Amino acid sequence: MDVLVLNAGYEPLQRVSVPHAVRMLVRNVAVVHEAGAGPAFGVYPRPRIVRLLKYVVMKWRYGAQPRWSRRGVLRRDKHLCAYCGRRAATVDHVVPLSRGGERTSWLNTVAACGGCNARKANNLPREVGMNLRFPPRVPTWDELSELVPR
Repeated sequence: MDVLVLNAGYEPLQRVSVPHAVRMLVRNVAVVHEAGAGPAFGVYPRPRIVRLLKYVVMKWRYGAQPRWSRRGVLRRDKHLCAYCGRRAATVDHVVPLSRGGERTSWLNTVAACGGCNARKANNLPREVGMNLRFPPRVPTWDELSELVPR
């Protein structure tokens, strides 16, 4: 079970493991905001949510777009295949790399199921009669955050 970390202004920052949260409490950088059921850790109840005592500035989050990642593409597309809508486990390049498509571009990658990825192979979607159900786009930081439910 993970522990939600809130900034000093109560904005969600990240999720950490229970041992990590307890270390934050011991170092006095956070306080328990909400306790959960389970055994206590010394004088500390089992944390579900901790709040930092000092505000952490997150300028990086508002300046640039998120860095491309396979996990990010799957999360952006909600693990749904961009071609058929079934559960996706792979990433497909809309314009194949062999045809000049970019490897790590948000705008050239979509989530795909194994069947659609194999069917499309090294072709453009229109060449094999496949249509994208939604266009690829650059996600927001909040979409990729571990705090947003999947």
